Amino acid sequence: MHLAPRAALRRAAAAATIALLATAVGCAPQPEEDSAAKPSGSSTGTTCAKGKLATETSGKLTIATDEPAYEPWFKDDKPANGKGFESAVAYAVAEQLGYDKSAVVWQSVPFNKAFAPGEKTFDFDINQVSISAERKKAVDFSSGYYDVRQAVIALKGTKAAKATSIADLKSLKLGAQVGTTSLNYIEDVVKPTQQAAAYAKNDQAKSALKNGQVDAIVVDLPTAFYITAAEVTDAEIVGQFENQGGTPEQFGLVLDKGSALTSCVTDAVDTLRENGTLAKIEQQWLSDAVDAPVLK
Repeated sequence: MHLAPRAALRRAAAAATIALLATAVGCAPQPEEDSAAKPSGSSTGTTCAKGKLATETSGKLTIATDEPAYEPWFKDDKPANGKGFESAVAYAVAEQLGYDKSAVVWQSVPFNKAFAPGEKTFDFDINQVSISAERKKAVDFSSGYYDVRQAVIALKGTKAAKATSIADLKSLKLGAQVGTTSLNYIEDVVKPTQQAAAYAKNDQAKSALKNGQVDAIVVDLPTAFYITAAEVTDAEIVGQFENQGGTPEQFGLVLDKGSALTSCVTDAVDTLRENGTLAKIEQQWLSDAVDAPVLK
């Protein structure tokens, strides 16, 4: 039985339409096969439009740090004054993102809580948090804004103060703030015969050193210079550790896991490094932290 002429025309037209659609689909951009391959917080288009980011509070940038805020990273325990290395870096990043000083809101968040699992109430945290693979499981990091080494502090004239190698530290009672790479260096690099003392705050570690409860404490190098110059003046820097694994330890800004801001903040940090701003801020606020003997 033959098709009626009108039906045959409809059939031919449909076939042609299907062929055209197939051609169009074949030429069109196809979806990414593996979206997981993209970096977390990746952004496209106008996502990083200055001053218009998807922040915790519209039109504001919420930055967190611990309390108290120690020197030389902050000045006078006032993160909002723009003084101290990390305060200056925070405002430089904010400006790069399109937020002036009046649009920045500071929030107090304990050190360990900043990179613990769970939703964050800040846009980014700046608090001498070292970037590590383990921490990246719970949070995002920007690119590094400061290369740092860990240092050992002991009271002058003590056995600990005479240490010149890692082997000399093994029999000592050492202390550091809990959750820090300082404590990791004690446990993983020194591997002392006595269990390391872990403190909730650096202030507690400093008190333990002054009171003779520990022989020495480990902190980052700039903090070590400040402690020995202004806080525990009868202490001295014994030495600093080499970086482990051939790559420098770096401080990074902490963001919520999968944050849409991660790539924007990373771009801001990268720009500040490339245009010399980070180096200028470091020179202004950390220039006294020049060098110390290397413990091997």
